[in-house]
Amino acid sequence: MATTSEHLRNTLDGRWRDVKNEARAQLVRDEFRPHYTPNTVIARTKALEQLKLLARHGAADDGFKKEHGGTGDVGAAVTMIEMLAMSDLSLMVKAGVQWGLFGGAIENLGTERHHEAYVRRIIDLDLLGCFAMTETGHGSDVQSLETTATFDRETDEFVIHSPTPSSRKDYIGGAAETATVAAVFAQLITAGPGEEPEGHGVHCFFVPLRDENGDDLPGVTTSDCQYKGGLPGVDNGRIMFDHVRIPRDNLLNKYADVAEDGSYSSPIENSSRRFFTMLGTLIRGRVTVGGSAAAAARVALDIATRYALQRRQFSAPKSDDEVLIMDYLVHQRRLFPLIAKSYALQFAQNELVAKLHELQSSENPDAEEQRELESRAAGLKAANTWHATTAIQEAREACGGAGYLAENRLISLKADTDVFTTFEGDNHVLTQLVAKELLTAYADDVKSMSPVEWVRFAAEYAGDRVVKRTAAQTIIQTILDTRQDNEEEGSLFNRGTQVKMFEDREDYLLATVARRLQGKAKEMSAFDAFNSVQDHVLHAASAHIDRIILEAFVAGISSCEDEKAKELLGQVCDLYALSVIEADKAWFIEHRYLSTERSKAVTRGINERCRTLRPHAVELVDGLGVPEQLLGAAMLGHPQAGSDEEEAAHPSKA
Repeated sequence: MATTSEHLRNTLDGRWRDVKNEARAQLVRDEFRPHYTPNTVIARTKALEQLKLLARHGAADDGFKKEHGGTGDVGAAVTMIEMLAMSDLSLMVKAGVQWGLFGGAIENLGTERHHEAYVRRIIDLDLLGCFAMTETGHGSDVQSLETTATFDRETDEFVIHSPTPSSRKDYIGGAAETATVAAVFAQLITAGPGEEPEGHGVHCFFVPLRDENGDDLPGVTTSDCQYKGGLPGVDNGRIMFDHVRIPRDNLLNKYADVAEDGSYSSPIENSSRRFFTMLGTLIRGRVTVGGSAAAAARVALDIATRYALQRRQFSAPKSDDEVLIMDYLVHQRRLFPLIAKSYALQFAQNELVAKLHELQSSENPDAEEQRELESRAAGLKAANTWHATTAIQEAREACGGAGYLAENRLISLKADTDVFTTFEGDNHVLTQLVAKELLTAYADDVKSMSPVEWVRFAAEYAGDRVVKRTAAQTIIQTILDTRQDNEEEGSLFNRGTQVKMFEDREDYLLATVARRLQGKAKEMSAFDAFNSVQDHVLHAASAHIDRIILEAFVAGISSCEDEKAKELLGQVCDLYALSVIEADKAWFIEHRYLSTERSKAVTRGINERCRTLRPHAVELVDGLGVPEQLLGAAMLGHPQAGSDEEEAAHPSKA
């Protein structure tokens, strides 16, 4: 009979729980045990060896369509790479670059000629590639990349060139050593018969980098980023192109093509829409980065919680025994809200992966649903990676000096995930993307309204317009419809009260930012208007993301089949909801959604939930689904692979 912990884990694992369980079974093998290896030569060698083991096991098959030699299980592919983060984040990034970004570009932006020539070789690691998008001068602003791809009609070739120092491809995973080819994003320039050369925006090209001996090809100059803040197993590098010639067929031509005579054609006439359609097909990387960061946070919180259940400090009154640090309320307050957020984010990630799977498995995905997916992926990537940064740092501090030792895993988790807040999209830029998507819902309706009409619209219609529900739509509506209390008098543990507070904050912030933008747009340029309310914009987007996460948690609870586990999840959800409200108490009080007395009740409610959850600390971290062998913390009796402690215990290995 399943334990409460197992019910928690099964519920949290969601639709692809079988994939997660298979990944756990593989990752507990010695070859995948966590290790701390700051030496880049050793770390890179190990990561590549591990990647080859995964390839032999068929780990990449799910990420590619059946007609290209895979199985086409998008959700399984994303889930598998996320799970690698529990073993080694360098391995996760290597797999993500090879199969997700590079392989994804070839499959999603290329056509049959590219699929036949390359996809099976990419799956088998017979062709190692990299994803050359970011440049020294441009990261988030992909449309302004400076690398050029100019078509030469005389030779039927594209000429790939880095015209400025800032056009150097930078931080590219795999470019320093292992990649033999690159998916290069560059400004396509061509001219049809009798026409002047014209730029058609950023497109993607298949560009060889190295020969069979590993030496740079003519015109290609690669270099090594050397030591970074973390991820020592990833060979990040830089690439410069000096008039490198590639065949015309090397344009990945699903969304645009160039004929022999230099004429340009595309099934999508609008250049901006074409660009965003191309980037939209590559969304899998962003989803994976968020999920992997969340997995790393779960490992850190598991380690810190188990340490707090064995570490004692200060004598108890009238006792010779010292007190377990987990018995101090302040320690519970440090860890339990972060564990609650980990649960919340995982439920939201499960919904996101399911939506990604649905749209990328569809022959003709709905354009509006695709935009909503991109917005949600952006918001949850930001939420997951910021959470990882906060949670891992708190876990490190909660373990004191022991947390600072490499043998206890936390510093490598901290170092390896630090960059996640800025790669695959800077988090502030992504949060603005969420807000812009939300604000477009207002645009058509409000442009021509008088102030009186706008106020009426905001009061009567904005709420309905804004709240596009998640999978929890029916459940949430029932919760709201059956709520007996109101915000000021009812229990803060009432789910309807919590949901209403989240919704009211989102509605108000979004309606007021739209109103402010409209007012300022009459006085200044569109850029200045947006820039002047940027803090408000970010707050509105964050409120939206918080609401999405809460709804996913509510849906997750309803899917739990065990009553005891369901009751426990309900208490964890309370802690998540009240923690979000507490973090934004100033806004709730300023806007009179909370009185000062009621605000104090929020803090009391958090303390109460921490006390209630204290006896279930082990069950909660067991539910996070991290195998013991992947904790890699010597202080818990789980030394990392190759550590001095492990070699002392097994001298034959030394």
